[in-house]
Amino acid sequence: MSNFNCDSTELERRFQLRVDEEQRIEPKDWMPEKYRANLIRQISQHAHSEVIGMQPEGCWITRAPTLHRKIVLLAKVQDEGGHGLYLYSAAETLGVSREELIDRLHSGSAKYASIFNYPSLTWADVGIIGWLVDGAAIVNQITLQRTSYGPYARAMVRVCKEESFHQRQGYQSVMALARGSDEQKAMAQDALDRWWWPSLMMFGPHDGESAHSAQSMKWKIKRESNDSLRQRFVDQTVPQAEYLGLRIPDSKLRWNEERGHYDFGEINWEEFENVISGNGPCNRQRLAHHVQAHQDGDWVREAVRAYDRKQLDRVGATEAAGNRKKHAA
Repeated sequence: MSNFNCDSTELERRFQLRVDEEQRIEPKDWMPEKYRANLIRQISQHAHSEVIGMQPEGCWITRAPTLHRKIVLLAKVQDEGGHGLYLYSAAETLGVSREELIDRLHSGSAKYASIFNYPSLTWADVGIIGWLVDGAAIVNQITLQRTSYGPYARAMVRVCKEESFHQRQGYQSVMALARGSDEQKAMAQDALDRWWWPSLMMFGPHDGESAHSAQSMKWKIKRESNDSLRQRFVDQTVPQAEYLGLRIPDSKLRWNEERGHYDFGEINWEEFENVISGNGPCNRQRLAHHVQAHQDGDWVREAVRAYDRKQLDRVGATEAAGNRKKHAA
């Protein structure tokens, strides 16, 4: 039976059955409008985070301490821009234009990861961002390789491979500081103190307070809950900090033998809400920089449009010449 002969309830039942059977949903497949809207929100938020996330590290490219560090950082920042392009392309398969997604970002109606609204004050911050921020991203994104929407899942395969490299270079950079002079170790500890809690906030609100988690889990857009992913990140990161000889800034952090996990203190959710509402330390700076860069790049977009018009004119002229020849014969 064709989809056109089914009512929306039956279509949604069949859609959910496909999701439950682990079949991938592709762009031309029927999907509930709320599924489409939920995906556009999540994928575009992810893309915006990748692009805005270039700023805290990009400002250190010219100040990296060695040529080797500059090369590695430059490559990493380029990777993040590439991730944004992958993800914008995946969002476009859902019928939304990139211009519309960028307009939503600039108007403030679209969000990006709250952590990129914190400043990178020292070189140690660059290493900590790689270790913690990319580390938290991997914990979340590994599960997205199995998300129900095909273009998003396939994009995440390459993204995760590159994010894994970013996490390792960050950890290696922090290790160099932690094993350096007392001043270098203190700089690494200071950066860890400032980035630890915002890193935990990256996983979003508690499961019971998340507006989208339950439906996203049902549709298998998300595969694990915010709290489950946050716990995994803490469990894998605490031993790494101990190996470095650095202290996690949480007086309530301790191993729970019964649970088999680390217990940790409560996140400052008031700060989280304040940052995602646009009142973090760098919200306005990050957005203003992106708006300016977008405006500065308008000549490139105009050049592409001019090239497209030229190609269309050539096709039209060729077809007209062919028609004249046909009529003459």
